Amino acid sequence: MEKIRLQKILADCGIASRRKAEELITQGRVRVNGKIAMLGDKANMLKDKITVNGRKVAAVKTKTYIMLHKPRGFVTTMSDEMGRKCVAELVESVGKRVYPVGRLDRDSEGLLLMTDDGELANAITHPSTHVPKTYRVTVRGKVTEDNVTALSTGLMLEGRVTLPADVNVIQTGEDRTVMQIVLYEGRNRQIRKMCEQLGLEVIRLKRTAIGNIKMGMLKMGDWRELNDDELRSIKQLVQSSSARKRKNNED
Repeated sequence: MEKIRLQKILADCGIASRRKAEELITQGRVRVNGKIAMLGDKANMLKDKITVNGRKVAAVKTKTYIMLHKPRGFVTTMSDEMGRKCVAELVESVGKRVYPVGRLDRDSEGLLLMTDDGELANAITHPSTHVPKTYRVTVRGKVTEDNVTALSTGLMLEGRVTLPADVNVIQTGEDRTVMQIVLYEGRNRQIRKMCEQLGLEVIRLKRTAIGNIKMGMLKMGDWRELNDDELRSIKQLVQSSSARKRKNNED
């Protein structure tokens, strides 16, 4: 078995996401054979002793994949220095350490995948994968055809144009409009920023699906394991996206 990067080992063992694992390494909390690790270091799980905060890292034998209906008011982290409510509190009964796949901001709600499979989590959230995520977005006031066109074709955010999105108005009232928006990228607070640029105030944002995985009737604050079909579908989606990327690079 060849040596691989420490952040990948920590993610694969369910310790943390790759990004969080890099933070643990830079904070000096990871050791390999008793020596403080540096970012970029590699190790061999079969030969090297790897510890995080003094606790030995062990391989995860059986991976866990769940969906959580995240309520508003919870941050998508496992701990928070500011003492805010974290999604970790909602999944304590899982019995294993699972970590969020991507993020939903504190004021948003809906489907959040969580797992101890760091490799799949990284593949789903990688910018090149373009896994579709479906949202039900309620804004104050009327949404014009020009607004829909702008959201669909892309807006300039922080120096880069957003990828085309699927946008449909599904309900119009006197003082609010409900849209379904499917994004193919995952920038920070993207929908809120896009709507703000168009003068639309988001009053509710709920993620209802990731790829073909739908939240359905799962109650707010509850979680359940993904079934075989759901897990297979998200893995196939990631694999097909990776295959397209390789083909494009070859062409």
